[in-house]
Amino acid sequence: MMIRFLLVIGLISAGWLEPLQAAEPLRVVASFSILGDIVKQIGGERVVVDTLVGPEEDAHIFDPAPKDAARISAANLLIINGLGFEGWIDRLIKASGGSPHLVVASEGVMSRRAIIDGSNIVDPHAWQDVSNVRLYAQNIEKALISIDPEGENTYKSQLSRYDADLGTLDRDIKAALAAIPPDRRKIVTTHDAFGYFSRAYGVEMMAPQGVSTESEPSAKDVARIIRQVKADHIPAVFLENISDPRLAQRIASEAGAKMGGKLYSDALSREKEPAGTYIAMMKTNIREMTKALMP
Repeated sequence: MMIRFLLVIGLISAGWLEPLQAAEPLRVVASFSILGDIVKQIGGERVVVDTLVGPEEDAHIFDPAPKDAARISAANLLIINGLGFEGWIDRLIKASGGSPHLVVASEGVMSRRAIIDGSNIVDPHAWQDVSNVRLYAQNIEKALISIDPEGENTYKSQLSRYDADLGTLDRDIKAALAAIPPDRRKIVTTHDAFGYFSRAYGVEMMAPQGVSTESEPSAKDVARIIRQVKADHIPAVFLENISDPRLAQRIASEAGAKMGGKLYSDALSREKEPAGTYIAMMKTNIREMTKALMP
């Protein structure tokens, strides 16, 4: 055995055999922080994830720079949410000068529609329903395997673990909300980012601003929400991590409602803060809702 080992070392030293090299990780660009975390959970050490719109940043108003086009150009895979969330993505891909392997993570989701200023549009915030993120993760796993078949076992194993964690999260959210009296499951937030959450978990969510933060809510919309908070005795108005807090504070003050904590809608917190991953984000939101809504 020792002679064989010395022979192999000698052949490598002489240049007859090359030492085994670890495969380079895939370069994956994700459109925003929540999606970037999901990719990391499935890809593990086989991927390096670059996120275009980072933690605490608003993808609705993101203004791509030339460096972002270069990031896409260098990537093996580009993963977006879809459902109209990244209105800037087509021109960014064009600016990159390439045709990246593009994956829409929300493919197969039963989309929700919203009426905004008289227009019937698709709500892109599908990740607020955990069952949709389980579908996101499956789509991402398939995409990674398609360009890195050698990593199939790793990706399948990571997906199995993550899906189990998501299943537990989904059950925990339902249990936490079931403990809140039905007449208190009413929340006001700044923009309409929680429609999928409302549909999945039976909490009535209201917002003066539409599904995008690009346009300012009208005085009429704000007045309507204030009247509704008073009439329905809505317990709490919540801040969002990507929104100006003054609007929520005004609604709470004029309606006589309690100010709840911060909810994470379209972006994670920074890594060492309470909502640094998707699962941590959802747990943080439920903790804040429960704290504010329980009598």
